[in-house]
Amino acid sequence: MAQKKKIYIAGCGCISNAGYGCRETRRGLYQPVRPPEMPPDWVGTTLKLPLFSLKDFNIFEPSRTIALLERAVEEALEDTGIPLETLRKFRVGLVAGSTVACQLNNLPFYAKLIRNEVDSLEPLKRYLHQNSADFLLRKYGFRGPECLISNACASGADAVALASLWIESGRCEIAIAAGADELNRVPVAGFHALGVASSEPCRPFDADRAGLNLGEGAGAVVLMKEELFQRLTAPDRRPRMFLAGCGQGGDAYHITSPHTDGCGLERAIRQALARAELRPEEIAFLNAHGTGTRSNDACESAVFERVFGPDVRFLSTKGMTGHTLGAAGVLELIFSRMMLQEKVLPASPGFRRKGEDTPLAPVAEKTAFDGKFAMSTSLGFGGCNTGLISGGGRREF
Repeated sequence: MAQKKKIYIAGCGCISNAGYGCRETRRGLYQPVRPPEMPPDWVGTTLKLPLFSLKDFNIFEPSRTIALLERAVEEALEDTGIPLETLRKFRVGLVAGSTVACQLNNLPFYAKLIRNEVDSLEPLKRYLHQNSADFLLRKYGFRGPECLISNACASGADAVALASLWIESGRCEIAIAAGADELNRVPVAGFHALGVASSEPCRPFDADRAGLNLGEGAGAVVLMKEELFQRLTAPDRRPRMFLAGCGQGGDAYHITSPHTDGCGLERAIRQALARAELRPEEIAFLNAHGTGTRSNDACESAVFERVFGPDVRFLSTKGMTGHTLGAAGVLELIFSRMMLQEKVLPASPGFRRKGEDTPLAPVAEKTAFDGKFAMSTSLGFGGCNTGLISGGGRREF
């Protein structure tokens, strides 16, 4: 059998509560967690829910979500070390995942609409012209395909999967996969109405977990085939990290909850393993979706045990960042890449003790490991499940 061609992660960019940029994030993954709190301008709201807001990021144009995405994409492009003039010689595609940016979350507009007092269509026009993928493709002058995915909390991971398929199929030579979401009162109120928003810092996989905290942020990766990666990047800039496989599976069980036996998630995981041509025991660790809700954590823990066995290492990084919705899948792929390079897992934030409904416990302290493959999982409303496998080793520069 011919050796599978690798799709390399040539550059990364990220911003979240774990760190503003990759350098700060790499340190932040192993530092004490900054606790969530209500944003200052939200004080007085009836929802007393802690949120992982980015207090020092004060850009809101053309929208906060696009501004976050722009920050991550810019860093990812710079991280490749390839001049923009060189990149523009190739077909560069851009696929972005988002949830908040794909909704009309203008509460004053809703209030006027209900009272039949709408005096301007500017909010609608603004919404219709805020396709973040299109905005960034035009900004950088790239000429490849573009797509904006809104597939609930799996949006960012789906963006990575689609970008890799574009490259494999020849649709473009280089693809930027990104995810971004800002904090907004509409999803905050929505998760509260579902009864899954925690009034205290979230505790994924813990016996006493009470739900999730929302967060905001963005992540971006630049993908390209092995031959092009070797040709365009200088040897001293090559981290030699790659996207080994992607898998997706739907369960169509419930509009907001995963299937109780995790059948869709298991299909996604096994498909990713098959595409990567890997056995379960070759996965060094799992970066779980791990929202801190009862149904998600119980489902994931059971599937992990079924596929990988009782000794699998896993953690959730949402105790550091909150649930960043459309950004989560890309951010957690980047976090997994950093952990593979460091060969150390941080303790899963918020975890204290295992409950009866979760057969496995995440890592509770810093843990060194061997191995060069990691999987991150993303679960979204409507039964959407995506698994991403990254590969590589220690930094070589």
